[in-house]
Amino acid sequence: MSPRKVYMSHGDDDIQSPERLEFEKLLEKYDYSFKRGDIIQGTVITVDSHGALVDVGGKTAAYLPNKEAANPYTPAAQVVKPNEILEFFILVEEDEDGKLTLSLRRVQSARNWQTLEKLKEDESPVDCKVTSVVKGGLLVEVLGLRGFIPSSHLRLKQPLDNIVDEVIKAKIITLDKLRNNIILSHRKMVSEQMAEQRKDLFSQLQEGTKVKGEVVRLTDFGAFIDLGGVDGLLPLSQMSWRWVEHPSDILKIGDSLEVEVIGIDKDRQRVSLSIKGQNNDPWTEVGNKFSYGDSVEGTITRLKHFGGFVEIYPGVEALLPSRDIVEYEGRNSTKLEPGHKVTTFITRFSPQERRVSLSFIKPNSNLAQAFTSPELQQP
Repeated sequence: MSPRKVYMSHGDDDIQSPERLEFEKLLEKYDYSFKRGDIIQGTVITVDSHGALVDVGGKTAAYLPNKEAANPYTPAAQVVKPNEILEFFILVEEDEDGKLTLSLRRVQSARNWQTLEKLKEDESPVDCKVTSVVKGGLLVEVLGLRGFIPSSHLRLKQPLDNIVDEVIKAKIITLDKLRNNIILSHRKMVSEQMAEQRKDLFSQLQEGTKVKGEVVRLTDFGAFIDLGGVDGLLPLSQMSWRWVEHPSDILKIGDSLEVEVIGIDKDRQRVSLSIKGQNNDPWTEVGNKFSYGDSVEGTITRLKHFGGFVEIYPGVEALLPSRDIVEYEGRNSTKLEPGHKVTTFITRFSPQERRVSLSFIKPNSNLAQAFTSPELQQP
């Protein structure tokens, strides 16, 4: 702190006098400004049953009550000794008599707040020990202080019930010392880490390459696979050659699997994946199994307003038009449902176009020439 300077006038002469120098030294000795929350150095003068008096360079000795020595139940005499030089936290600013109230036990806490302020300024992560799971997030201990990580700021792979006593890294987003309020974000730290990993990963990814990944999220339209910094989308249509109603039918969160990269959008940082290629394409096999006009048995997999899909070979679905379904149900007084097995005839066979049509009526060989070109028919 800069000493207070006083200038004394001697007519037109501005030369310092011995009296003036002595006066400035005296002012400098008592030139101080103490504020609540500051950490200052002081020398213990005396210790009694109520606390201790400390010389901090003020007008009067500062006071250290027993409850602020180490904890409310430890007398100051067991913690400090006369002539000992220590650092103290200013708990209460000067009263009417110019006396400060000090705390010794809060020095480390104040130091920790300073450290947290620096970490927040530098946007550096901090270690957080999870103390409990509460509604809306996690309570954590950070540098001996209590903090809170909201659920919306979590990005954890393990269940919250198993996270107590674990140490996770997070970034400080709110720091209010007066309200003793510390809000942290685990998601922000993970997102920034992933952003760096994304740059490296996108520089290495190529269409057609196979990479290891972990299932991190399931949706109605597919599954998101963590590739190590990038979440790629595995659509329903790329999970199997067979019809998949929902990803949970064949996958669960935490599954590790090998996926093939089938699309990369670097501008939007999106990756499309597939696992269908792990099995042979059934459409390349079905051409040698069936031909136009064959009788085939299959299982109804799903029904739409325009017809039903019948699996006639593992991974190959053929369309049975709604008119055929209506006629069949009328003749047999029954209702066709998914899972029912039916025997039909192939009325259109085009494995190259991945299309097969069925009917309950065997097609006329002459009509076959009108609906199916010779090159698409199998001998």
